[in-house]
Amino acid sequence: GIVVLGLNRSHAKNALNKNLLKMMSKAVDALKSDKKVRTVIFRSEVPGIFCAGADLKERAKMHSSEVSSFVSKARATINEMANLPVPTIAAIDGAALGGGLELALACDIRVAASSAKMGLVETKLAIIPGAGGTQRLPRTIGVSLAKELIFSARIVDGKEAKSIGLISHVVEQNEAGDAAYRRALALAREFLPQGPVAMRVAKLAINQGMEVDLVTGLAIEEACYAQTIPTKDRIEGLLAFKEKRPPRYKGE
Repeated sequence: GIVVLGLNRSHAKNALNKNLLKMMSKAVDALKSDKKVRTVIFRSEVPGIFCAGADLKERAKMHSSEVSSFVSKARATINEMANLPVPTIAAIDGAALGGGLELALACDIRVAASSAKMGLVETKLAIIPGAGGTQRLPRTIGVSLAKELIFSARIVDGKEAKSIGLISHVVEQNEAGDAAYRRALALAREFLPQGPVAMRVAKLAINQGMEVDLVTGLAIEEACYAQTIPTKDRIEGLLAFKEKRPPRYKGE
């Protein structure tokens, strides 16, 4: 039930170009309706790097109209990731800069090695984050601190990222260079025993509820809860509790 999507554009430090965005969009689209998928982990197959952001070499060759189209595609692809119905985890074992951090911010949970570097550095190039960074970073760490990081283009390591709430877990890097990925796998395995329909509906309730006032949010929760009552999984969960055994959920 755990799907791992690994970035592997080593010669360009996993920089996001047209082709990589196309491949990511295709992969995410295939996961949307796959009921066997329970959790998705985004990681890098390239040592020391998560994603260096947009491919500036490719962008330099683009016409101004192409740049706008590219940024729109990047934003749409990252939004598709954010809207996956199952839990998503970003395993940051290396640098996540610009669009790379925006990609990680679209995940439900972020895990990073203490040696990893993270930052929205676009203002150094006289532009701003354009794939969700100006919206997701303040929602994650607060408005004032998000402004400070974006205005300064500051890069933080894993320990500082944990202290400001940018990531949920920080781990010391191992010899293999995949400590964050291993921690992400452990988290994903914690999610697996739970009712899959409930997991999807819980994510929906949280995501929608965070964008509205409390009264409306509670109404959203009520509507989402109602979706779990008639499921076979709920019946199985109650039966398993009664019989004192692990439940055998089928996602129905």
